[in-house]
Amino acid sequence: MKLKKFLISLLMITFAFSSIAEEKVLKDQNTEFSVYTGMFDFSDDGKKSNLIGFQHQNENLNRDTFLGNLSPITGFLFTADNAGYIYTGVQAQYKLGALNLTPSFTPGIYHEGDGKDLGHLIEFKSELQISLDLSKTSELGFSYNHISNASLGDKNPGANSYMFNLFKSF
Repeated sequence: MKLKKFLISLLMITFAFSSIAEEKVLKDQNTEFSVYTGMFDFSDDGKKSNLIGFQHQNENLNRDTFLGNLSPITGFLFTADNAGYIYTGVQAQYKLGALNLTPSFTPGIYHEGDGKDLGHLIEFKSELQISLDLSKTSELGFSYNHISNASLGDKNPGANSYMFNLFKSF
């Protein structure tokens, strides 16, 4: 009788752990990483610079709102002029078949390095991204953003940038 209870208990524990592991695998597939490159402040001939960046999004933290499905994002970018921007904010994604339209808003901290002086440490990035599903776990996209300090500083020149994006979900 004790052996039977032991085997039933062992089976239940194994089932519970396998269910938790399967749920974790499904949740982990909702993590998306993006690598992007492009031109920082392309509209300013004197201060434009190549850029590279990385962004993370976790769909497990998304929320349905009146604006659509919103999810948090975190990332950073660096320019060839040693400027950097570290940010965290929110994005919405609207699927139109294989095409995705993704607006985002991300406050962050900017360091000018040898690049453009944007007028303040705190800057805000507004971005619009268009991407195409390559597979269930990959997208290729193009994005445009504007970084500005919303007149927090004495000057607010802003920066307009474009990027080519590669997304991979895990």
